[in-house]
Amino acid sequence: MTFTLNEIALLAIALLVGLVLGLIMSGRGKYRRYWRDEQSAHGRTINDRDARLTAAQERIAELERQSGPIGPGTAEAVAGAVHGRDDLSRIHGITPQDEIALNEAGYHRYGQIAAMGSEQEATLETRLGLKPGVIAREEWREQARLLDARKDEEHARLYQRRATHV
Repeated sequence: MTFTLNEIALLAIALLVGLVLGLIMSGRGKYRRYWRDEQSAHGRTINDRDARLTAAQERIAELERQSGPIGPGTAEAVAGAVHGRDDLSRIHGITPQDEIALNEAGYHRYGQIAAMGSEQEATLETRLGLKPGVIAREEWREQARLLDARKDEEHARLYQRRATHV
């Protein structure tokens, strides 16, 4: 018995249709159910994320209403309070790069600068690449004592003029 090309094509189509129908019927819709379950899980995840974002935004808005206006120096003050560090760059003669080097050397508070001895000064000058005697000449320890005692006006009065004349 010989089959023509048309008969073979019809037989192939019938087999494919049977295979597809068999796969659809055998799973009883389990793949559709898996897809629906996955879609609903994804929807719940998206809703949870949106709820968390909304709650976070509401909390931020509440905190912004409670806090005062943010002005210059506020970020440094908050960072210092959080990390237990003073803004050492307020001492005239200490650059931001020097402040980083001081922090790396373990100096984070005004009281530590105020309590330095002459040997520590010399070591620090070497570490910062300063000329010998710069710390004493710029009176870092005295400035640190004033700032540590929260005498900001006196510090500004005494050392603001020097910063402009130096």
